[in-house]
Amino acid sequence: MATLDLADISEKMRDIDFTVLMTRSEDGSIAGRPMSNNRQVEFDGDSFFFTRDDTNTVRDIRREPNVALVYQSKSGLLGTKPFFLTLEGGATLNQDKNRFAEHWTKDLDAWFKLGIDTPGLILIEVNAQRLHYWDGMDEGELNLGRPVA
Repeated sequence: MATLDLADISEKMRDIDFTVLMTRSEDGSIAGRPMSNNRQVEFDGDSFFFTRDDTNTVRDIRREPNVALVYQSKSGLLGTKPFFLTLEGGATLNQDKNRFAEHWTKDLDAWFKLGIDTPGLILIEVNAQRLHYWDGMDEGELNLGRPVA
């Protein structure tokens, strides 16, 4: 059984575009929403997603910052084995345009026509505390030792 470290996981995430961000809704239920990292993955335990400040996602995070992310790579092509990753961590909300610019890609213009000047734009930053992965038949867990928000 292979044991992956954070660098291995980062490499496997390189071609994954979408994740499902799981938050806790006001009534206590779990809500999942697809989010794109625009394949901007030099994963070091932190993940970044843009949205607007008037969304249920943002309301959920303001109320309860503990979130989860679920990733799945492409599999089955030319015998590639599937890779799944779940991540638990704390989310923070950032409205700093300098921070926006650090994570902005041209692809985001399709959703946010005014770029980093889009009214109500917000950056969700998820700081991972624990990762659980399945790499084909192998699985493992990494605890990054970070406190959950």
